[in-house]
Order: sequence, then C-alpha cells, then structure tokens
Amino acid sequence: MKILRKIIEIDEDLCNGCGQCVTGCAEGALQIIDGKAKVVSETFCDGLGACIGECPTGALKIVERVAPPFDEEAVKKHLATKEKEPETMPCGCPSAHIQIFDKPTACETANKPKHFENVPEESALTHWPIQIKLIPASAPFLKGADLLVLADCTAVAFPSLHRDLMTGKVVMMGCPKFDDIQEYAQKFADIFKTAGIRSVTTVVMEVPCCSGMPMIVKKGMEKAGKTVPMTEIVLSLRGKILQTL
Repeated sequence: MKILRKIIEIDEDLCNGCGQCVTGCAEGALQIIDGKAKVVSETFCDGLGACIGECPTGALKIVERVAPPFDEEAVKKHLATKEKEPETMPCGCPSAHIQIFDKPTACETANKPKHFENVPEESALTHWPIQIKLIPASAPFLKGADLLVLADCTAVAFPSLHRDLMTGKVVMMGCPKFDDIQEYAQKFADIFKTAGIRSVTTVVMEVPCCSGMPMIVKKGMEKAGKTVPMTEIVLSLRGKILQTL
C-alpha cells in the first residue's frame, strides 16, 4: 500500500556521480548506477534528507509524493546483507589469492640490469591483491600497515607513484564512481576495527567523482569508531599534485 509521504528525489542532470550522498545515507537507500545516484528501493528511504548535505551539486531534494512506506525492518535486512562479505572470491579467482612479495636480496639488486636511466626498476608493490573489493579485512599484510588508497585513475596519471608514494605502504585501489560505495565503507570499517592501521593516504584525481574516496575511508573510520591519521592528495589530470590536506 502506498501513502503520501516525504521521499528523496534526484536530478540526474545535476548529479555528477561523486557518491558522497551514498555514504551519507545510513539506510543504504542510494547507490551509484551507471555513473548516477539512484534510489535502490523507496522503502529504504526515510525521507529525512540526511544525504542532501553531502551533495556538492544540489542534485538531491526532498519531495512529498505517493510512495511505499519506509520499512525499517527491510532496511535492517538490507544493511545486514551488505555487511556480509566473503573473505575470498567464491569462484576461487586467482586475483583474490593473497600473496606477500619478498624484497630483492642485495645480490639481486646489485646484478639488476639497467635498462633506463632514472627509472625505478623494481616495483614497490609488496602484496596481492590490490583491489579494495578483493582484499579481505583479515589479510596479513594489513596488520599495522600504512595504507595508500588510490582512486584507479591516479595510478596511470602519477608518473612517480612507486618511488614517491608506494614505498612502505599497503596499496588498495578502487573507483568511487563505479564501485559499490557502501560495500567499500564497510570493508574499511572492518579493516580499521581489526588491523591496527597506523595511517591512511588517499590519492584522487581533481574530477568531482573522485572526491568520494576520502569520504568512503572516513565513513569506514566512523563505522569502526576509530581515528587514524589521514592525508589527502589531489592530482591534476596531467598527474601534478594540486593539493595535499
């Protein structure tokens, strides 16, 4: 039965897909689909508009119209389902197999061929996997780690990523526009609860959709009840550091 009530409305022409409203919705009613914020179920929206303050473009507003009533029990089930995440991919995908890479020995380093001048010849990557979705909160390389959380495009844009940012850090990569933001916020919450993370550095592009990544990490801290030192780096489209917060 539908009733007249307040509910969120999204102007897709104004929405830039940044995903900040998704992390601002405690009921999980919003999701980024095809680059735009969508209401996944009207029964999940309480009509209070907590998400509106997170929107940088004014794409969200509260309207009064006929809609299914808010269902608190359905919300609880929805959130509980999103929090349940397997530690490994059920298909046994090799991309999910945890690996920790050994550092090269002094002998290996000394006998390394020099192909290019002034180019790092060893990857600074210390572990696998690197995609946020594939890394379980129990991964051993997360224990006491300094996290480097990269929006996907930054790895291509920043020319000296390995030398200047990756050394000594555990890398986690994802796209705040196209991936499941609520899932990521819960993943970081689980990590902050159990791994004893020492610091977090987020790296994003200057485009609006990237700004959701620091919000996701902060939401994870909030859900975990933890405060971890955090640095935010913003890159230009040509890979220059525009801002460090």
